[in-house]
Amino acid sequence: MAPAGGPRGAPRGAPRGARGDGSPRKRGGLGGSSPRQIQSSSRKIQPDSVWWLVAVGVAFTAAQLLFVSLRMGLSWDETVYVSQVSGHAPAAYFDPARARGVPLIVAPVALLTSSVTALRVYLAVLSGLGLTLALWAWRGLRPTWVLGLAGVMFGGLWVAQYYGPQAMPDIWSALGSLAAVGCFCRWAFGAGGTRALAGLGVSVAVVTLVRPGDAVYLCVPLLIVAAVGALAAGGFAQYGAAAGVIVGGLVAGGAEWVIEAYVRFGGIASRLREAGAEQNGFGLHFALPDELRALNGPTLCRPCTVGFRDPELDLWWLLLPVLVVLGILAARRAGQLASALLPAVCGLSLAAQYLFMINYAAPRFLLPAYALLAIPVADGLAWLITGVSRDLRPAMTATVTCFLILQLFTQHLVLDHEVGGTVTFHDDYTRIVAELAAHGVRPPCLITGVQYIPIAFYAGCASTGNAAPGEPTAVLVQVRGHPPSYARNWHVYRITGTTILKVNAYIR
Repeated sequence: MAPAGGPRGAPRGAPRGARGDGSPRKRGGLGGSSPRQIQSSSRKIQPDSVWWLVAVGVAFTAAQLLFVSLRMGLSWDETVYVSQVSGHAPAAYFDPARARGVPLIVAPVALLTSSVTALRVYLAVLSGLGLTLALWAWRGLRPTWVLGLAGVMFGGLWVAQYYGPQAMPDIWSALGSLAAVGCFCRWAFGAGGTRALAGLGVSVAVVTLVRPGDAVYLCVPLLIVAAVGALAAGGFAQYGAAAGVIVGGLVAGGAEWVIEAYVRFGGIASRLREAGAEQNGFGLHFALPDELRALNGPTLCRPCTVGFRDPELDLWWLLLPVLVVLGILAARRAGQLASALLPAVCGLSLAAQYLFMINYAAPRFLLPAYALLAIPVADGLAWLITGVSRDLRPAMTATVTCFLILQLFTQHLVLDHEVGGTVTFHDDYTRIVAELAAHGVRPPCLITGVQYIPIAFYAGCASTGNAAPGEPTAVLVQVRGHPPSYARNWHVYRITGTTILKVNAYIR
């Protein structure tokens, strides 16, 4: 049988809104207060209700512009991506674990200007638009106010706001995954048609382009559902088309990565092997405690030996599985089980590689899982409001609203702490670059050593390769560290005025 909750399982001639067994679909539950306004079936909703989705996207962009400092400098990873398309400095070494999606995303701005502010504004606006479009993919499966609630739950996370304006792949993997599963659900359980299939292919291609590993973990559950649907419902042509679109998206998005694997690394297996070596090898490792330690920062926990910071702010993470289960049960009651269960399964699949396959943690790794789990979480919260008697609805609405406000406030506290620390750390880059320039290290030049990739980018210098004869070269060494043997007789200068990075510069 086809999964419950969609017209593909209904017999020909069944009345609109009927289940696959011909029984009428229940109203209520996730539906709103009035059958006239909101129904649990996938019929079209009022046109003006799309403003719920627009408002969430605008709020997401506004939060980034207000709370993530526009003068926050580029991080190590960002400079690797941006340098591939920027004329400001030579391209940094592009290691085998990366994909070219982010350079393509930032290219329209990075090709024109080296302004970090311009890049931050561009990415904040683009990610806000992306959130709106990703939620839009779910239209017809949920009332838009419920989708807006899902957008608030995801966009309100500090890690989503922190990485929204950054040149990093995780936010785009998250939004692409949310859109892909939404398009699949609209096609399989709704009335999306060919447009939903087209959106599915594009979304899978985007995820593959920015992070191929995420695309694999995203698409395995989708392909399994397509295969089960083809076998159980006999819809080989229909479900085969969906599987073909998914595979096509993987091929289209991953083609460049595969070609580069053969050109630069000697093949796919060799590239994967080198990428694994950079991550200290892939293998079974129970990293869930590591992710919990990194939940409120640091942004990279490697090795993850830090203690739990502000554990009282971790309660939402422990409550997340409860809300997901509640949302799935509420969706089942409303006849929408399949379109709540599938994002949960895909979200857990995406999280699995980071919880069980690597031996370090970063909060951003779980962004795709958070984006997908936001759908059943919103289902659960919506049911808490609409699934009670009319007399209790005002009190329950107030309770859910207080929960959301508390969640947004605590997430903002973490965001403010992380942004402040990052700005301070990255300000040291500009101070070091200024002192190096005062000592004659100007383009063309070469910089290596401590935090050499972002510092070299800021200075307009190369960070890899060999310097040409007469070209200024600087090696940055921790204050109490020792320079490499080839630089021991170079001129040494103490870099002053930094807050976190305490280094000496050995300059030739």
